[in-house]
Amino acid sequence: MEQPLTQRADQPLRPRSKHRVRSRAKRHIAPKLTQQQTQGQPTLPADVPVPEPRPAEARKTDAATMEERKAAGPKDADASDRINQEKSRQGKRPEPSVPEPSTDMESEPEAPAAVPIPTQRPDIAEPEPPAVAPKPPEKPADTDDNKILPDPRSAELPADRMPEEEVACRDRLKALGVEFEEHKAEHDAEIGCSIPYPIVLKTLGKSIGIGSGTELNCRMAEAAARFAADVIRPAVRAEFGADLKSIAQASAFVCRPRHGGGKLSEHAFGNALDIASFTLSDGKTIEIGPVPPEKEAKFLDTVRKAACGPFKTVLGPGSDADHALHFHLDLEPRRHGGTFCQ
Repeated sequence: MEQPLTQRADQPLRPRSKHRVRSRAKRHIAPKLTQQQTQGQPTLPADVPVPEPRPAEARKTDAATMEERKAAGPKDADASDRINQEKSRQGKRPEPSVPEPSTDMESEPEAPAAVPIPTQRPDIAEPEPPAVAPKPPEKPADTDDNKILPDPRSAELPADRMPEEEVACRDRLKALGVEFEEHKAEHDAEIGCSIPYPIVLKTLGKSIGIGSGTELNCRMAEAAARFAADVIRPAVRAEFGADLKSIAQASAFVCRPRHGGGKLSEHAFGNALDIASFTLSDGKTIEIGPVPPEKEAKFLDTVRKAACGPFKTVLGPGSDADHALHFHLDLEPRRHGGTFCQ
């Protein structure tokens, strides 16, 4: 009489049953794996490892084992629970993908069709330059530096009859022994130069010569003649023991603005005289310069200081580069009769 296959609930599963199930699974799986390797897979080279059996075959083996356990008969409650838990774990097990063997072992991975360009950060982006660079404002044609201010003397023109003050000035020059001659009126409306009643000096007094072309207005000529007779001649006698023979002028009437601009020069009205040197009766010449000899420097300093008063402007060596080699004397009208001496 055959013994039923159903085990008692208090008896555990025998290990031999498990060995028998595994052996049967091997007998059923081995031919299938051999057939799949023979028919479905190409022959691999010797150095390529053979891939392991896919998880699908393992599931078939587990299914066969379960069928054998069902044929063996119903199990107890604990065995059924263990079988259900095992099935649940097998159902949740992920099926790994098996890569197919590549036929081209030396091929390199393909590069993407288009390389993405990273977006530039806004905080480091440089501002674009303007389409048109701004131009600096144009300098006005006439500025305060070169625009000549109007002078009321520029509008003076000669009258039909010489004024009495001009006649009186000429009488005083003759009394000082000054030789002169009348000259036609000077006027330049564009620049502003004007001398309505000019004279040209030939001498500054008795035995005191003056360079040719000394054209001045009568008032300036009188001031120069008196200064030569009252200051220069006595200073020459005191310092050198000789007499003053002549004075070399560097400039008299010249129609031009000042070197610094802004105003017309006093030369433009015949109201200034530049003295370059003095010649003595013994033939000695005293040049005006920045570094004269000691004795000559003392004489020149005396003349320069004495000129400040009779003349309203006195300039010479040391005042600026334009007056380094001569004395500039003029009668520019100033407020309250002031002077400017350097």
